[in-house]
Amino acid sequence: MTFLALDVGNTRLKWAQYDAPVEDAKLLAHGAVFLENIDKLAEGDWRGMPEPVAILGCVVAGDAIKRRLSEQMEIWEVLPRWVVSSAQEAGLTNGYDHPGRLGSDRWVAMIGAYHRLQKRGLRKPCLVVMVGTAVTVEAIDASGKFLGGIILPGHGIMLRALESGTAGLHVPTGDVRDFPTNTSDALTSGGTFAIAGAVQRMVENITRHCGEAPECIMTGGAGWKVAPSMSVKFELVESLIFDGLLAIASRRLEA
Repeated sequence: MTFLALDVGNTRLKWAQYDAPVEDAKLLAHGAVFLENIDKLAEGDWRGMPEPVAILGCVVAGDAIKRRLSEQMEIWEVLPRWVVSSAQEAGLTNGYDHPGRLGSDRWVAMIGAYHRLQKRGLRKPCLVVMVGTAVTVEAIDASGKFLGGIILPGHGIMLRALESGTAGLHVPTGDVRDFPTNTSDALTSGGTFAIAGAVQRMVENITRHCGEAPECIMTGGAGWKVAPSMSVKFELVESLIFDGLLAIASRRLEA
């Protein structure tokens, strides 16, 4: 009766095995691999794993990665299902101009955040920040409507852009400083402050629109780098996309 959740990003695949496709399910096993190594999953991490009753995932890496991943899951009879953003799902309303064009990872993370607040009995606006290859900042009002969001480059893309367009900037990663006094720290601090500033602007936007400050939730592999530089309090939740996949699966399988 196990459930397998898949989060396929731009650089890594993260997976989690749960004892059932329900919210707050018990985590049995989990792992992560770089995309260039996904062809080893069937004979590696997934070898001997009990066949799941359902597999649900979100993919932003493209159809070629999805096909390679599906081949690895041929060790089981169950077919994987992939989240496609829709007008509504699990209590959340999609305010995107074209709902189906919203990245599935963004949609699933928002569902995870919304249900996290619901379980606490909080009916408040929410800001969801994912910090990875790219950074996304999503605004959700108290009724569960996605108002809109922004996308900006992550740390790595910012640094590579500067290195490729500026002579003499091939330097190691530095630290975040209030007043950097070397190039490494200046680059790292600049990228971090750019992200923090964009997030702060979205906090101000949603506060003005909704009339109250939002709950702020952050996720993503690089979230820990940015969180200390935020001017507002953020809850760092590594499992946010898996939480969203569990929320979706529990409702789809009930139907």
